[in-house]
Amino acid sequence: MLDLTPEIIGLLGLAAVIAGFIDAIAGGGGLISLPALLSVGLNPVAAIATNKVQGSVGTASALWNFWRKGRVDFRLIRWPLALVGVGAGLGAFAVTLVDARWLMILLPVLLIGIALYFLFGPKASDEDAHARLTPLAYAFVAGGIGFYDGFFGPGTGSFFALSLVMLLGMGLTRATAHTKALNLMSNVVGIVVLAVGGHVVWTLAGIMAMGQFVGGRLGSHAAMRFGPRLIRPLLVVISLAITARLLSDPSNPLRVMVTGWFS
Repeated sequence: MLDLTPEIIGLLGLAAVIAGFIDAIAGGGGLISLPALLSVGLNPVAAIATNKVQGSVGTASALWNFWRKGRVDFRLIRWPLALVGVGAGLGAFAVTLVDARWLMILLPVLLIGIALYFLFGPKASDEDAHARLTPLAYAFVAGGIGFYDGFFGPGTGSFFALSLVMLLGMGLTRATAHTKALNLMSNVVGIVVLAVGGHVVWTLAGIMAMGQFVGGRLGSHAAMRFGPRLIRPLLVVISLAITARLLSDPSNPLRVMVTGWFS
């Protein structure tokens, strides 16, 4: 059992507020909340499981705020939601069977691509554009992202936001709002799988959930007020920050590969 001193409770609560704020706008709040959980002595599996629980509260808080303001159309994404749930369940099961190291090579490349798209690509505005896919066809893309979230996770919010902008033609704020619905579905399914395995530390999840609720509300308000002026640069920063975080690990396969080329 962890000794929950006032310092630890304060650290986790503050980390959750900041993570919830960032996650509501651009995703990537786990960059803050997951290291905070690891820093108090949790093993990685317990930290990931607990992080999903507390992060879901922030996502739900942001989603509720977006929905109250009329920014979420659940009928439009009913098929994507269904396949995200299926994908997340399959991904969470698959992670127990498959070596995920190859994802550590692919993920930084994908995140850098997302950052470059929002930095140099067509300017993403709040105006809806022509959809390249029907919602039913997009559901299979969303299901793939859901599988990834159940299997691994980092950058899922960025992947959902980019796909909604590019494939369903959503404006950036609307895409951000619908990302919360899709991400919440994948998180809830992942939580069920991890909770059955007994990996969630519910006390810490509860402490951080309160901070996530506050952060999610504040972040969704900021996203709706400032729109693409805030969301676009944060998506770039978060994508690059997740990449830097992954590559900071000396054992990261991509880092080892690149270092080998120059040694």
